Amino acid sequence: MTKPVFRFAPSPNGQLHLGHAYSALLNADFARRFGGRFLLRIEDIDIARCRPEFEAAIYEDLAWLGLTWELPVRRQSEHFSDYRVAFLRLKERGAVYPCFCSRKDIAAAIACREAETGRPSPRDPDGTPLYPGTCRSLSGEEAERRIQAGEPHAWRLDSAGLQHILPGPYHYRRFDREGREEIVAADPWRWGDAVIVRKETPTSYHLSVVVDDALQGITHVVRGQDLEAATDLHLLLQALLGLPTPLYHHHGLVLDPTGDKLAKSRQSTSLAEARAEGLDPQELRRRLGF
Repeated sequence: MTKPVFRFAPSPNGQLHLGHAYSALLNADFARRFGGRFLLRIEDIDIARCRPEFEAAIYEDLAWLGLTWELPVRRQSEHFSDYRVAFLRLKERGAVYPCFCSRKDIAAAIACREAETGRPSPRDPDGTPLYPGTCRSLSGEEAERRIQAGEPHAWRLDSAGLQHILPGPYHYRRFDREGREEIVAADPWRWGDAVIVRKETPTSYHLSVVVDDALQGITHVVRGQDLEAATDLHLLLQALLGLPTPLYHHHGLVLDPTGDKLAKSRQSTSLAEARAEGLDPQELRRRLGF
């Protein structure tokens, strides 16, 4: 019988905090209790913000927590060719189209639509207004001309077209800490024409994570509730690319005293800072329920 495979996949764009520690410990705990494997993946596709010193700090923090992982560690920046292959498969299926709009263009189009309809624009699960589809109607010839001219562009999913090709329904299996499973309904269309290849990066979080999970044989994805809605979009990509769908567990978030989730952008207390202040790793484990 194949062993379950779990992974912790941080981005080296800042210091790890207590929320990262909880997710890493939970993945390792699941792997131990289910008799599985525990992998570490470095999600560093954002080469402008990810830095070697933050990656080195990840290894140091996790070792301080007492965690070990299999080698070699997969670093996404070394595998852009894998994501390129997946993108080309999506392109061949007619699942994506190029988008030349800037953020300013999109904001102006949304404002215009809202002024015309008198209603707020529909939004994705993250609260961002859905892309209005400005570039979806471009002819293939016009799009190719602009690409050849070197015009910056992203690639978006053609959600309207895909609803006819792969209408669903979409479901995935969710598991809890006792190993019990349930079927969860998903709705990838609420993400609209999501960006699959970014202008500045030859992939996106959504594309790279489903490709990596498949290539690494991940069977159980354990991540925070803030990524639960993204699972819907990942199911669609898995269906389009013919990739297996793991089981999912979306754990609760570690919050700060004000009730907000911990985040690098908010300068939440890092593990390195807690360590410097004398916090014992066993005490931290106890505080987090391990």
